[in-house]
Amino acid sequence: MSTAVKQFHEEEAIGKTYDFQVARRLLGYLKPYMRFLVGALVLTLLVNWLLTLQPKFTQWAIDWYIVPGTTEGLGLLVALFLGTQVLRLVLSYFQSILVNTVGQYTMFDLRRELYAKLQHQEVGYYDRNPVGRIMTRLTSDVDALNQLFTEGVTDLLGDLVIIVTIIVVMLWMDVQLTLISLLTVPLLFAATTWFRKGARRGYELVRTRLARINAFLQEHFAGAQTVQIFNAEAKSLRTFDRINEEYRRANIDTIFYYAVFFPLVDLIGAIGVALIIWYGGYRVMQGALSLGALVAFIQYSQALFQPIRDLSDKYNVLQAAVVASHRLFKTLDLPVAITTPEKPLKSERARGRIEFQNVWFAYNDEDWVLKDVSFIVEPGQSIALVGHTGSGKTTITNLLMRFYDIQRGRILLDGVDLRDWDLKALRQNFAVVLQEVFLFSGTIEGNIRLGRQEITADRVRWAAQEVHADSFIRRLKDDYQAEVRERGAGLSVGQKQLISFARALAFDPALLILDEATSSIDTETEQLIQRAIERVMRDRTSIVVAHRLSTIQNADRIIVLHHGEIREQGTHQELLAERGLYWKLYKLQYADLNRTVLTTDG
Repeated sequence: MSTAVKQFHEEEAIGKTYDFQVARRLLGYLKPYMRFLVGALVLTLLVNWLLTLQPKFTQWAIDWYIVPGTTEGLGLLVALFLGTQVLRLVLSYFQSILVNTVGQYTMFDLRRELYAKLQHQEVGYYDRNPVGRIMTRLTSDVDALNQLFTEGVTDLLGDLVIIVTIIVVMLWMDVQLTLISLLTVPLLFAATTWFRKGARRGYELVRTRLARINAFLQEHFAGAQTVQIFNAEAKSLRTFDRINEEYRRANIDTIFYYAVFFPLVDLIGAIGVALIIWYGGYRVMQGALSLGALVAFIQYSQALFQPIRDLSDKYNVLQAAVVASHRLFKTLDLPVAITTPEKPLKSERARGRIEFQNVWFAYNDEDWVLKDVSFIVEPGQSIALVGHTGSGKTTITNLLMRFYDIQRGRILLDGVDLRDWDLKALRQNFAVVLQEVFLFSGTIEGNIRLGRQEITADRVRWAAQEVHADSFIRRLKDDYQAEVRERGAGLSVGQKQLISFARALAFDPALLILDEATSSIDTETEQLIQRAIERVMRDRTSIVVAHRLSTIQNADRIIVLHHGEIREQGTHQELLAERGLYWKLYKLQYADLNRTVLTTDG
């Protein structure tokens, strides 16, 4: 994978993080569900408090009944012990329900807010960020926060409470033995610090590699047909193997810290128990400590190390959430470059007059795609844009819908700068028919209506009839309710384009943009679509982008672009008479057409 491609698919580095700032912001998402969280916290504290009673039951059983050799009252103690466990089971159930409810609601809110933000990001954002990385934000990163809310927050507080409670109980029982049992705590904190630092680096690396895998998979699954046509499966597999191997190594590196840390904690815990048995046993033999208290101390020591061990694991949940949070909040905080002004000057249906005034535009720095472009389109006129690939034709249509903002000059619609229009109203004035029609999963009717409930079923059928799409739709099973698979799989290119024309007519735009709408279809279908084009263009301003000059000869004016500059303007006949760039393009296509006909006839 080249360095440039790797950087495009790579996750951005997090660098120094500010955990408290992130935590404060995350609390804002928990605030609406605080009553559930408080309830879960109270239940967690009760469950952990009941846990601290278990060693005391053991101590009482040994000191009161086993050592004296009496069984009177032992059954009641056993019943109390079992009752405590049943109560813990019930409380744990409700605690789990509450805390997972908080996690799911919070995830829902965060994912919804993130999706809404991404929906309003300018098109340039998707040019800069691979889809796989964006998908990682909405899936893996949000899931990391869910793990924090369901396993981290309440369990973390519960573990802290149980640690403090156990230490207090142990100090109350025997100060000297407690101090002996805590001698291993510095070793435990040293191991935890080493684990925390290493695991955090590992988490960042794992999430980076995962985002790269998602980006690669999305790109190659979307382009599966191209991969198979050019027999590139082997190369694609080798590239995936390399990316997958990097992800595997990142996970193995992280697992190393787990593989060392948890056995090390068990060893430190065993040393602590050994010290208790050594010193506590001596105290028992001296009669300064009861046997039941010694056994309880051993159980408390083991119970103490478990939450400390869990805290280290919870810290990694926290770190994974912090890394995910920084990326999520960076996305949420990213300003939307193209927005509606505070006081828009226009927000109604446009008449359709377009004016470009000395427009300069570049996607990157000053690598100009359009250079000092000026032209006027009157309401109801049809304008064709022609020129070689990369001359700026599609860029002009993108600028008209304000997918990008220009660097110099002005673009006016009905005499008002596009940047002074209400953005939603501006785009409602346009309908676009592209060479590659995008259809959503759903039904034919749903793809024509696109969620606009004011477009009735009758209007959908009328639009389809007007553009000659009704005949093939009615031949489908369930006609207008026929299922449309992902990206329109199962429909021909011509059928998808007819649906897009029906969509355009149903929306009744003031301005129509046709971008290479007839470049990928056969001649018979082209004739059908040409009639659809004539119908949709009627009584509205139209911008037609075309390579096939035969399709735009009836345009009111043709604008010839070359390297981002307007070289010629005029009608088809006027431009042919000039014998300039348009004439050369036309002769070239005419010669190609003649060669094709001769080859076919031969």
